[in-house]
Amino acid sequence: MRVEIWSDIACPWCYIGKARFEKGLAEFAHRDEVEVVHRSFELDPSRAKGDTALVIDMLAEKYGRSREEAAAMEANVAANAQSEGLGYRTEGRDHGNTFDIHRLLHLAKARGRQDQLLTLAYRANFAEERSVFDGEVLVALAEEAGLDADEARAVLADPAAYADDVRTDEREAAELGANAVPFFVFDRRYGISGGQPSEVFVQALEQAWKDRPATALTTVGDDAAACGSDGACEVPQG
Repeated sequence: MRVEIWSDIACPWCYIGKARFEKGLAEFAHRDEVEVVHRSFELDPSRAKGDTALVIDMLAEKYGRSREEAAAMEANVAANAQSEGLGYRTEGRDHGNTFDIHRLLHLAKARGRQDQLLTLAYRANFAEERSVFDGEVLVALAEEAGLDADEARAVLADPAAYADDVRTDEREAAELGANAVPFFVFDRRYGISGGQPSEVFVQALEQAWKDRPATALTTVGDDAAACGSDGACEVPQG
């Protein structure tokens, strides 16, 4: 069975959702027969490369809040991340265009190191003092994930490298009706949107396994926090 996950490095609910999905997958009896494929989805594709802003400032501007209110929003997301055992810095993180990261993730996919790079990139963005919008940081992360540093640097230097792969993922997301991430698709039969609890993923895995083959994509689980195609991320109030 194949599970495809549309996500963006800039999306905190994708970071949290990945951890929750992996917890659910660990409980699934047929976990060794599940192929997980990560797909590209940009939250802020119109932002120019190199144009970065502090996350707190971005949130304050997007939601029309004070910096103090934006900081409280981040603290709420951090609490959700920490409840899953994830590190999460609430200050000092930056936000920008993630197209280069997605291109590098497609290189990692071609080399069989996609999940490793994605995990490292999430950790760097949300838990560490490392900007994923810095090309040399991305090269270092690629090398840590087991990729060749020179090959990673060459991909980043060529704007066309893996660009079509990113666009194809984004087009497929639109065709499937995904307008927020994370978005999980099970054998192109069942879909889950948002950072659902791990038990919802267990249910979806078991249902998709049981019902093979099926026909149309069916959404399971209640609405959960997600980041939308306009770059906005839902924040739990409490």
